[in-house]
Amino acid sequence: MVKISEFQIKDVVNVADGRKLGNIGDIDINLATGKIDSIVISGAGKVLGFFGRDEDVVIPWKNILKIGTDVILVRYKDVNEGKYLEEEG
Repeated sequence: MVKISEFQIKDVVNVADGRKLGNIGDIDINLATGKIDSIVISGAGKVLGFFGRDEDVVIPWKNILKIGTDVILVRYKDVNEGKYLEEEG
């Protein structure tokens, strides 16, 4: 059994590019089933938090590949990166 507080201190890493996405800020739970639907990684503040925040990253539970002692490995494709690549070419 894992406590939420233990879950929140683990780094979330995308296996697609090895990039650290951040730490879990929230968890979406389906109240009907009692199961976790997704994890939410809070967006970082920009310029000391004065000019808004990055958008939250929502990772569906099915995209979590491995939960280790220090890290959570996920499969995540950034929608913004895909758009940027299409516009460039």
